[in-house]
Amino acid sequence: MFLVGSLVVLCGLLAQSSAQLAGLPLPLGQGLPLPLDQGLPLPLDQGLPLAVTPALLSNPTDHLAGSFTDALSGGLLSGGLLGILENIPLLDILKSGGGNTNGLVGGLLGKLTSSIPFLNNILDIKITDPQLLELGLVQSPDGHRLYVTIPLGFTLKVNTPLVGSLLKLAVKLNITAEVLAVKDNQGRIHLVLGDCTHSPGSLQITLLNGVTPLQSVLDNLTGILTKVLPDLVQGKVCPLVNGILSRLDVTLVHDIAELLIHGLKFVIKV
Repeated sequence: MFLVGSLVVLCGLLAQSSAQLAGLPLPLGQGLPLPLDQGLPLPLDQGLPLAVTPALLSNPTDHLAGSFTDALSGGLLSGGLLGILENIPLLDILKSGGGNTNGLVGGLLGKLTSSIPFLNNILDIKITDPQLLELGLVQSPDGHRLYVTIPLGFTLKVNTPLVGSLLKLAVKLNITAEVLAVKDNQGRIHLVLGDCTHSPGSLQITLLNGVTPLQSVLDNLTGILTKVLPDLVQGKVCPLVNGILSRLDVTLVHDIAELLIHGLKFVIKV
């Protein structure tokens, strides 16, 4: 009996050890393994993303620049920019002294027409075939401003009843608009227009065809247009841009303004 009892005790001990090795339940608090997703540090590249933006954006940042230029371009076209350019009464403005140019243009036009008598009172200058080319977009070094380049192209036709088409000129001009993000007193975010002007030196005037010899006429006319055209076109484009900014999609405005206010770069090259 003593031998049998010893065997029973020994078998019991062996059975307990086997149960522990087999992973059978143990008393609470004694050797329970931790789940893999609790209590163990994650590798550095699998942790939660760092907060690189001040707020959750609705659009990926790499799409914002393209969405913004598309919205501006569509707004300019739907706002009638091309028709506005085509209907600029260029000849009337030149004859009246160029509006705010203090009569300078009127004097230059008088010089032009007096140099060739048959041009007096019959000169006709029209803008035709206006085009809006692909917009450019850059972000300021501090990240707080956007600069939109608005490249325009059109043809100038100089006609007279006696000669018909006297000159045909190709014109290219860039308008640059500065865009800023501001918060009003109620904390609402807006995109607003800052400086808006023609890019210095961007005006290009090229002779497409014309009756020869007209070099003196071409030189005088080019001089006049260089002084007048940039301000005229700028005066038509900038108010349109200002109006478009106030009507942009709310989500797009919010996302761009948040990045600009915090100086975060999102424009690579557009």
